[in-house]
Amino acid sequence: MATYNKRGYKPKTKVEKEQNIEEGSTTAEVFNTLDETASKTEDFVAKNQKYIFIIIGIVAVVVLGSLGYKEFISQPKQTAAMNDMFQAQKYFDQAVTGTAKDSLYTLALNGGEGKFGMLDIIEEYNGTPSANLASYYAGTAYLRLKDYKNAVEYLSNFKSEDEILAPLAKGNIGDAFVQLNQTEDALGYYEEAAEMRDNEYTTPMYLFKAGSIALDLGQADKALAYFKRIKDDYSDSTEASKVDVFIGKAQVLANK
Repeated sequence: MATYNKRGYKPKTKVEKEQNIEEGSTTAEVFNTLDETASKTEDFVAKNQKYIFIIIGIVAVVVLGSLGYKEFISQPKQTAAMNDMFQAQKYFDQAVTGTAKDSLYTLALNGGEGKFGMLDIIEEYNGTPSANLASYYAGTAYLRLKDYKNAVEYLSNFKSEDEILAPLAKGNIGDAFVQLNQTEDALGYYEEAAEMRDNEYTTPMYLFKAGSIALDLGQADKALAYFKRIKDDYSDSTEASKVDVFIGKAQVLANK
């Protein structure tokens, strides 16, 4: 049972006196231990003061350096990259909507009128968001130019959390693998593109492509699941308007 002593209380018995001495001794030991620990800490700081200040200095340099890099190097570099990328992006947009597509995609890649192309942006501004985006444009341009190996390489270097561009990049890699007759690889990328985001544009598009490739590979059950998902979940999509035919085909093959 826990006990306590009232103020001014004097021990009367021998046992109480011994207990009092023991408690005083324990308290003294605690304070002595604290004093020793404090002394050791002071000795350590005194002996290693030089190294402690060096460590503090290094941390300060890293933090300030990071802030300075962002303020004086990273941001200006990104601004310059965006400016230099303008003409190449213009060529790419014209290729998408225009008629002389091959020549415009080539200009988008290599530049023209003394301006940088996407490949120049990637090399000159490596590590910037613009260089990353240029990898997407370059990969897509190579895909349109039927240079499928380069398309896979540059699209694989593109990293994004964007709702549309992220799945499009994966899907474009799938398209390239289809053209390279690597249909198993293509199916994997289509499936990944379909699951990356949930929207009415890219999800049904890549579900449909995945289903079509799955049919070609003899995976009728998987194809049927993809086609039914389009019909059930994306009934307003372009793919939904033609999916019934593919559902029927998949059902026939699945029942064989």
